[in-house]
Amino acid sequence: MSGYAIGKGIPKVDGMGLVTGKPVYTDDLASKNCLIIKILRSPYAFARIKSINIENAKKVPGVECIFTHENVPKYLYTRAGQSYPEPSTYDKYILDEYVRYIGDEVAIVAADTEETALKAIKLIKVDYEVYDPVLDMMKAEESESKIHFRDRCFMNMDKGFNPEKNIASEYSFEIGGVEEILKSCDVIVNEEYSTQATAHTMMETYRAYSYIDQYGTLVVVSSTQVPFHVRRHVAKSLGIPVNKVRVIKPRIGGGFGGKQNAQAEFYPALVTYKTGKPSKIIYNRRETFESTSSRHAMKIGVTIGSDKNGNIKAIDMKVLSDTGAYGEHASTVLGSAGYKTLPLYNKTKASRFTGKAVYTNRTPGGAFRGYGVTQGTFALESAVNELAYKLNMDPLELREKNMIKKGETSEIFNITTVGAGKNPIIMNSCELEYCVKRGKELIDWDNKFPRIEISSTVIRGVGMAIAMQGSGIPGIDTASATIKLDDGGKFTLLTGAADIGTGSDTILKQIAAEALGISVNSITVFSADTELTPFDVGAYASGTTYFSGNAVKNAAFRMRTMMEEEAARILRIELSEIKFDGVNFKSKDGSKSISLSDLSNKLIYKMPHAQLTATGSFGTVDIAPPFISGFAEVEVDIETGKVDLINFVSIIDCGTVINPKLARIQAEGGIVQGIGMALFEEVKETKLGKLITNSMMQYKIPCRMDINNIIVDFADGYDATGPFGAKSIGEVVTNSVSPAIADAVFNAVGIRIRDLPITPEKVKMLLMKRNRSIL
Repeated sequence: MSGYAIGKGIPKVDGMGLVTGKPVYTDDLASKNCLIIKILRSPYAFARIKSINIENAKKVPGVECIFTHENVPKYLYTRAGQSYPEPSTYDKYILDEYVRYIGDEVAIVAADTEETALKAIKLIKVDYEVYDPVLDMMKAEESESKIHFRDRCFMNMDKGFNPEKNIASEYSFEIGGVEEILKSCDVIVNEEYSTQATAHTMMETYRAYSYIDQYGTLVVVSSTQVPFHVRRHVAKSLGIPVNKVRVIKPRIGGGFGGKQNAQAEFYPALVTYKTGKPSKIIYNRRETFESTSSRHAMKIGVTIGSDKNGNIKAIDMKVLSDTGAYGEHASTVLGSAGYKTLPLYNKTKASRFTGKAVYTNRTPGGAFRGYGVTQGTFALESAVNELAYKLNMDPLELREKNMIKKGETSEIFNITTVGAGKNPIIMNSCELEYCVKRGKELIDWDNKFPRIEISSTVIRGVGMAIAMQGSGIPGIDTASATIKLDDGGKFTLLTGAADIGTGSDTILKQIAAEALGISVNSITVFSADTELTPFDVGAYASGTTYFSGNAVKNAAFRMRTMMEEEAARILRIELSEIKFDGVNFKSKDGSKSISLSDLSNKLIYKMPHAQLTATGSFGTVDIAPPFISGFAEVEVDIETGKVDLINFVSIIDCGTVINPKLARIQAEGGIVQGIGMALFEEVKETKLGKLITNSMMQYKIPCRMDINNIIVDFADGYDATGPFGAKSIGEVVTNSVSPAIADAVFNAVGIRIRDLPITPEKVKMLLMKRNRSIL
């Protein structure tokens, strides 16, 4: 699509500032004399604080205040950045007498310097009653250790919450009779797959700064994805009205879902609220690893059956998810593993999903790019690849026979979408067929599948997978935007959307310019300040372009109508006679005209009560899932087990591509995170629950040498419900990577890795085991 702005690869609005070191992040806004906060953290995975002595610590010169569970407000809340009422457990206090993982908060110290705060922390004496921790999610339900207590936690809605069994949530749905239909299948795959906990490793660690403004409002400046949700959580935790809290999100150095949690904000908010003095906290890298959140580790059983011709008849998925010490995002991540994967294969007569998210005494699981779909896709797509092998069928052919296509529906959409009603949800914008066909061409599948021997020790293999995601959360999420006409014919776009480095400020600016019919250079974007910008749920669930973009489009269309009405009134012609070319409003015959600049000046300076402001909102039960195909080409060294990714091809159906440059960057970044999950990354602990991978020295993420060649292409799609046809792209790009790489390894050397990551040790051990069995 071409127009004023859509489809143009314009630079990010903050691009030049980023590369020249000029953008303002949270710490840049903190006052020089603010109090510095440090946290005393638990050395035990599960314990009760019997006593805590802070007397010597309070005597350290420069210490302003020390908080323990004995002197903080006691209001339960969830840290999950979700729309209210949150489908997550309220199981957290600012500080509690119970600590539930190594790194949990014990005491808050605020002092004039970091050195003073750290000195005071060393003088705090804590006597713990240590309990047996739950560190294995397979044993959590039957463990004698109960991590949470019914009278100290609750859930807003019925999602299977059962603390007596360490269950944070249960989720299930079924279509058809799975058991009976599986009995009629000619070929069945029944396997278990494991995905590991992984860390976000965003460049900017967690941080927040707080002060009291001239109106008595508690202001929290935070590196967050969800400023409006943070405002609500902070107010809840302190027991104060929400309108007494203001949250500002400046530039943010990455989030990837981790900053969808309210994390660091509570501590400076508490200190400033109690002392009246500005304060800040900056997590170091170790704290970011140990004391925030990670991707939920999951064990996923998949049973899939087909007839001998490859017609998939039934799929059964059983999921166990490790939510760690707290239940934030437990239910939503768990459910997403099923209802955003199973619709891929809509020809089945029966599908079933059952899952539990259990508490353990590990670092909490949280939101992470892909949000459960990444884990579910690895399991389902790996099982489909195994089915293709059993059928002696090309995995592309198997998918082409069974996958959802344009104009089709899946009953799962209708039973899992809030407010969907009885009318089937039709995939009118699904370009998955093109994605598979084009990916096959770019990877040269016909000449490379399944393997090519490079040497006596190195073998190349190719593998593939498909995936889908969502565009926000239909029936729940909402967004609003306001546009005002300024003097000189310029505009200010006010949006609550949170740009977390993805370029959403730029995307929304382009959408506004397209709807207004003007140059993007005429618009200034102001975003993510709960006091000044309209409500927006924030940056998560791939919803910004779709939900926030539609809100911006609606506001801009209203503004254009209002401008045309004012121009027609000033020119004394009928509204139907007005034409706008982006610069001037003219009568159709060209005899009368007024420039946009003159119109705005006349309205503002001559008729001040006529200044134009337009607000648009958006919420929907429509779903607009993006689709993707992923193709991996790997080299496996059979002497060492090392896997090198040579090529990865992704073809993406994200509807209209608003900004090709930013879309490509999003795709490449998501693919790299998928490569990390597939081959390198894993959160590891000792037998006592102490994190081993708590620095960038121990936690391996892919570098440029590990990536090699990434090829990205886009389907020519259009979704009528999206802003100018756009759908999301942020998360779907991660989901197909790990199953495609796993199948490429299998096609190369004949070993199937079902537990991520695919390390050289695992590959070599399986090769040795296979060779021994042959002998």
